[in-house]
Amino acid sequence: MSIYLVTGGAGFIGSHVVEELLARGERVRVLDDLSSGSKENLAGALDRIEFAEADIRDLDRIRPLFSGADYVIHLAARSSVVLSVEDPVTSTAVNIGGTVNVLVAARDARVRRVVFADSAAVYGDNPELPRVETQEPQPLSPYALTKLTGEYYCRIFTSVFELEAVPLRFFNIFGPRQNPHSPYTGVLSKFIVAYLQNRTPVIFGDGEQSRDFTYVANVVDAVLRACTAPSAPGQAINVGVGASFTLNQVIAILNRIFEKDIRPRYDAPRAGDVRHSRADVGRARQLLGYEPIVGFEEGLRRTVAWYQGALGGKAGAA
Repeated sequence: MSIYLVTGGAGFIGSHVVEELLARGERVRVLDDLSSGSKENLAGALDRIEFAEADIRDLDRIRPLFSGADYVIHLAARSSVVLSVEDPVTSTAVNIGGTVNVLVAARDARVRRVVFADSAAVYGDNPELPRVETQEPQPLSPYALTKLTGEYYCRIFTSVFELEAVPLRFFNIFGPRQNPHSPYTGVLSKFIVAYLQNRTPVIFGDGEQSRDFTYVANVVDAVLRACTAPSAPGQAINVGVGASFTLNQVIAILNRIFEKDIRPRYDAPRAGDVRHSRADVGRARQLLGYEPIVGFEEGLRRTVAWYQGALGGKAGAA
């Protein structure tokens, strides 16, 4: 049995990671400031984990939490392009300063490995598809730049400080427990809730922008593989499914799932958004033994089913 420290463990992705670690019989600590995560995401798990409410910007506060940990899964972040454009100072402090604190605390506690939640946003609008890790990064937003900087810090801590660190470039993740009420959350959760509440979904742009939508179970599998894969440290690795869908195609699939014929409302594009994104997952296959286990439409159906249960009587609300 190993001890895993999950920063941001009360968040959308983190809570799924915690759930899987517990299912595997591991010991889990969660560090979360609850600014975007919620203890509700850990319902049924709180009595089986160690939980600390703390901010990764406070190095002295978080240091003791790393003692005895074997692996650190660093998911805590201000994970929003829009929010980083509105408030680049806070995004920089959390995503860069906080990540350096996590790496320092892990190094000093002699943690075996840190897995870092990187982002496909680092590629920007490079026209070459699919995205391959050897492409030159072209960040278009403060958020993307903070993630690229965190990635470089992981490489430096691996080479200079001999702390194994693995940056995983997450593509567009979706699934149960993603907060649809946050103005900065993923587009799929917003679409699903709009359908459940008989509202018109809003698309920013013409709807022909495409994304490699990745169901959360695929990400959890990649994260846990990255904790122990021998050749992974120091290398950025894409985590996606290797296929992309336009937002207009998403609407068509949701119409099929809900047996409706809804047309979206189109609004002005948002600053910092990239046009197209699709992952090459060859490096993940090679280094992690990763293979996507849930496809897009199946993941979307599972997510719809979860929201139908979670919203309950609210589904028909205006």
